[in-house]
Amino acid sequence: MIENYIPRSLETVLEKAVNEFPVVILIGPRQSGKTTLLRHLYAESIPLISLEPPDVRTAAVTDPRGFLALYPSPVIFDEVQYAPGLLPYIKEQVDAHRNRSGQFILTGSQNLLLMEQVTESLAGRAAVLKLLPMSQREISRVPQKPLPWESSQPLKFSEADSHMALWERILRGAYPEIIRDPQRDTRLWQASYVQTYLERDVRNLRNVGDLTLFQTYLRALATRSAQLLNLSDLARDVGVSVNTAKDWLSILEASFQVFILRPYFVNIGKRLVKSPKIYFMDTGLLCYLVGLQDAQHASAGPMGGAIFENLVASELYKTIIHRGDEPKLYFWRTASGSEVDLILETQRKLVPIEVKLSATPRPEMAREIARFRKDFGDQVGQGYVIHPGDTILPLGEGIVAMPFSGI
Repeated sequence: MIENYIPRSLETVLEKAVNEFPVVILIGPRQSGKTTLLRHLYAESIPLISLEPPDVRTAAVTDPRGFLALYPSPVIFDEVQYAPGLLPYIKEQVDAHRNRSGQFILTGSQNLLLMEQVTESLAGRAAVLKLLPMSQREISRVPQKPLPWESSQPLKFSEADSHMALWERILRGAYPEIIRDPQRDTRLWQASYVQTYLERDVRNLRNVGDLTLFQTYLRALATRSAQLLNLSDLARDVGVSVNTAKDWLSILEASFQVFILRPYFVNIGKRLVKSPKIYFMDTGLLCYLVGLQDAQHASAGPMGGAIFENLVASELYKTIIHRGDEPKLYFWRTASGSEVDLILETQRKLVPIEVKLSATPRPEMAREIARFRKDFGDQVGQGYVIHPGDTILPLGEGIVAMPFSGI
């Protein structure tokens, strides 16, 4: 039994995949809890072999058939990106026993290269799942809690944190190691994480010669969180070409440090903004990169609204990813300036969400959702204004203000 283990929403999805597919691949950023999750579920039934130690890696690379004979299935290979040459030989074994599920569980922290290799070697044989930093529902020990629009029950929420307690949580972020140890020096951990990420993942994913310049780019991108992304302006500010800025963004996306939201497009006869918006997967690393250490300063500073919006967007993103689904999450903005921060496309309706930093909901906060509803009519379900306070309040027909703790 793992001490202080916090249940993850992905557990049931992972177990179902292992029972149905010969290969399951679990990917996500470093320190998101992949190994811990697998040890919790399979410590007594499936051996876990890390491919990160140089001697193990060398054995896997130089003699893959002999290595697989040494560790017959079922087996977990952790950090498989260190020995991608294993994948064709795993395919060979899987094809010899095609109807046998749960033969191999593979983990990796680099999405781009690993998925290219998986597509080549294991297409049609593998389920791919993602484990990201913890969602607030996982931290609160209610990992299967439905989203508000999925429940027919009246809106309820756990007791909201005080204003400063919420911002302390935002500054700490949601990586499991930080959550399990409240006494951990968060700033030191985040500095170490960024340095390790730069030296390992960035160098492995692309030939980035100047890590100092890449780190400058990373910090400049953080200041643009929850904003429309103009790569030309970003490239000019950092001193790199637009192509380099685009390439480096793909590194950050592939290594799960950021996610990108596209605008929601439907032919409604309006000119719509086409630039995407950028969000960081973890608010703790976001705050670290922009130099915020104090909760009061973070909440009252010029980035307060963007950081809180990032928190809401990342919570929705992680919640859906941890169900084994791909988030259909967008934003809506017209050339004339009308904007809804987040649009979630569900099987039944579009869910418009505005994020407000004020803890005092007011009817005017719902104005943009009302405009969106007018344009899209019956396609739109209940709208929400998410705020950091503790009030549930109707703000007009089909629109309700709800605390962050409610999602």
